[in-house]
Parts: sequence; structure tokens; C-alpha cells
Amino acid sequence: MKQSRALKAFAALSHETRLDILRLLIAAGPDGLSAGEIGAQISVMASRLSFHLGVLEQAGLVSSRRKSRNVIYGAEYDRLSGLVTYLMQDCCCAHPSICTGSQVVKAPKDHSGTAKT
Repeated sequence: MKQSRALKAFAALSHETRLDILRLLIAAGPDGLSAGEIGAQISVMASRLSFHLGVLEQAGLVSSRRKSRNVIYGAEYDRLSGLVTYLMQDCCCAHPSICTGSQVVKAPKDHSGTAKT
């Protein structure tokens, strides 16, 4: 992945609503969700939702398709994987065990035992 493409993706993810949308679409799986379902689940007005979905789509992180009268949005898993690979590439050259799975990197936990994010 080129740096310019990665920067565009990171810029798209740098807004709370867009990050919420993307996390929702990742969890929805390959079937995706309609714009109405997304809006209802994250409580965003249609005009704002359309703007945020457009930013994510321009960054290549989500795609859309028509299904009847609905527009269905889905996460672009290959692009997201490429973005993670872009971040980890230099790290993995110095620490290959991180990328091979022999060492699991976990989020630190707070006092309640819940992973911090």
C-alpha cells in the first residue's frame, strides 16, 4: 500500500462516527448493512450518515451495492488488511515473531479485567 493511500484511509478513520460505522460493518460480515440499518444502530441522521459513508467509500474502506431499493454497505476487508499490513511492515522486519503469530499482542487490561482500546 502506498503512503498516500494509507494517509487517506487514516484520515477517513479519524472521526468517531466513521470509526463506529466501520466497526459496525466489519462485525456485519460480507452481507453488509443497509444505510437505514447503519443509521438506526449508530443514531445518525441520514444526511450526516451519507456524508460519512461517502468519506469511507472514497478512502476505499467500504463499498456499496444496490439491492432492490436499498443501498447496502460493506467493509472492504482486503483494503483494511492492507492497511494493517502497512502499519506492521517495518515492525515485523525487526520482530518477525509478532507477525507469525508466535507471540500474541494483547491490549492492556484495566483493573476490571476489560481490555483497553
